[in-house]
Amino acid sequence: MTTANTRPGAGRREWVGLAVLGLPTFLVTMDFSVLYLGVPHLTADLAPSGIQQLWIVDIYGFLIAGFLVTMGTIGDRIGRKKLLLIGGAGFGIASVAAAFSTSPEMLIAGRALLGVAGAAVMPSVLALVTGMFTDQKQRSRALAIYLTCFMGGTTLGPLVGGVLLEYFWWGSVFLVAVPGIVLLLVFGPSLLPDQRAPQAGKLDPVSVVLSLAAILPFVYGLKELARNGWEWFPAVALVFGIAAGVVFVQRQRHLEHPLLDLRMFGDRTFSSALTLMFVTAVVGTGTLLLVTLYLQNVTGLTPLAAGLLLVVPNVLMIVGNLSTPPLANHIRPAYLIAGGLFVAGAGYMIFTLADSTSGPMMIFIAMCVAMLGTAPLAALCNHLAMGAVPPDKAGSGASIVQTTAEFGLGLGIATLATLGTAVYRSNVEGALGPVPPDVADAARESIDRAVGAAGQLPAEQSSDLLAAARDAFTSGVQVVGIVSAIFYVGLAVLALRAFRHVRNSHGGDDDTTNKDQRTDLVPEA
Repeated sequence: MTTANTRPGAGRREWVGLAVLGLPTFLVTMDFSVLYLGVPHLTADLAPSGIQQLWIVDIYGFLIAGFLVTMGTIGDRIGRKKLLLIGGAGFGIASVAAAFSTSPEMLIAGRALLGVAGAAVMPSVLALVTGMFTDQKQRSRALAIYLTCFMGGTTLGPLVGGVLLEYFWWGSVFLVAVPGIVLLLVFGPSLLPDQRAPQAGKLDPVSVVLSLAAILPFVYGLKELARNGWEWFPAVALVFGIAAGVVFVQRQRHLEHPLLDLRMFGDRTFSSALTLMFVTAVVGTGTLLLVTLYLQNVTGLTPLAAGLLLVVPNVLMIVGNLSTPPLANHIRPAYLIAGGLFVAGAGYMIFTLADSTSGPMMIFIAMCVAMLGTAPLAALCNHLAMGAVPPDKAGSGASIVQTTAEFGLGLGIATLATLGTAVYRSNVEGALGPVPPDVADAARESIDRAVGAAGQLPAEQSSDLLAAARDAFTSGVQVVGIVSAIFYVGLAVLALRAFRHVRNSHGGDDDTTNKDQRTDLVPEA
């Protein structure tokens, strides 16, 4: 039996296996956004109600977030390759079912199955990549490639959807995943290793129910409150989720084989990496929403033009991800991550140089600098977090990493985007001229509604209202830029302190990282 510390470096089989693992990673993340442009088309065909339309879009992300912890732990028990192939098969079947849906209910069910299958795929892939590449240099490079596939799916989803909808019907945005899943199912069994925990114990059904009862209501409440403001039902759901989470944590403390091993959070490297990933997800999501609104409503870009413009910062981040592992051979992670965060903070400070008449270029430059500066953190924190997880807990650790990111994505809209909106409403209130009450109410609500309401006014009033709304919204963007920069400076200081004991890849592991990784990976029979 070979231990994680004595296995030789990865060879051709592992690198080809990484390419196979990149397929489901790209496809699962692409499904988060590939449907955005297809909503008008499927609405015309299936005629869903407003509530059904929201569930068609949202249920995929809800169920992925809800099932990540459970699926990661199941992978540790039954084998990560086995769970990946089961999840991949389910994803393919659900894609076909969603593509040929004949009613809103059928499409919602198909998207729900896609979410559950995606939750099986995501932690399995990350755990397999971590187990396949035990050499620190190779693992860092492999995880950067994995992250590139992850980001590529998110970035290219709307563009892939737009191209398909230009020539095919809305169901084609789901069928595009099928060939990749077929390749996974054909080549995965022979190229991917069998990995599972040696003594995982039995799965606790009560913990599974409690984890779902905690995560699903929490994510639902968070997103609904961020989208619609204060409403009693999402607020109750949020509180219920928190209460169920407390009960879940207490139960894990007393189980011999917990669904979630809380001892992992006691590792400084693991918990610090999660903190950095969580806060950057919050900042990234919140600022991205405001930037897209700014580009469309302040600078006047079309949605397609704004989307194409924002591809460039994402491409720069991907380039930064792939460039980070070679740099990590010579620079300690603490300095590399902190240096990038200082650069990203400077990028967010550039937000303060934008105004309502400067056009899109200043925000474009700011996003390019911010995304490039975030790249070292994105590339290395997965490596640091998973390197601190014992191999027998790799699936559970991967699920925690990805669930943390999911929470950060949801909280970004609820916090920073809400902050920007609050600044906008405060500033626009005193700048509204003599306009009809209904127009004033619309302008106070959001920049989108202000732009729409301006079209109902005479030219001079319309111009004044647009100028006031755009100035107010730009002020909100500037404030969020300052807050984001402060967050990033704080994260840079945290990285310097938390990772100062971690050597660069060339220097090998330090004495504290991976101290528990002597547990064997047990091959399945």
